[in-house]
Amino acid sequence: MDIQGKVIVALPERTGVSARGEWKVQEYVIETHEAYPHKVVFSVFGADRLARFNIQVGQEVMVSFDIDAHEYNGRWFNSIRAFEVRQVDPAQFGAQPTAAPAPNAIPPQQQAAPTAGFEAPAQESSEESTDDLPF
Repeated sequence: MDIQGKVIVALPERTGVSARGEWKVQEYVIETHEAYPHKVVFSVFGADRLARFNIQVGQEVMVSFDIDAHEYNGRWFNSIRAFEVRQVDPAQFGAQPTAAPAPNAIPPQQQAAPTAGFEAPAQESSEESTDDLPF
């Protein structure tokens, strides 16, 4: 899966040692550019990937990631792990396709003209009419 957004937070790098040797992981938060922006936390695992991606706060990035879940003490947790992070030109995020208009929406060129300066027609006085409606 892919997601594009602006990096808003870089969490502290974590390191450790496992049976396979030393490891490094760092998590980042990006914010999307949708009508209702989403924030997504993703992790980059491995010193080589951290160096290659060189993610900085404020960058516009396209993140390719896998989602996986694991169980710990009877609870389940999602893991969003990036396998590719590419910098994107900030001017390009506005060029992404926008949501399609509602199926019954009236195109702007077919909408009625504004009614500024509109005046209701003068009502003729008639003794037959008992209501005060203009029509």
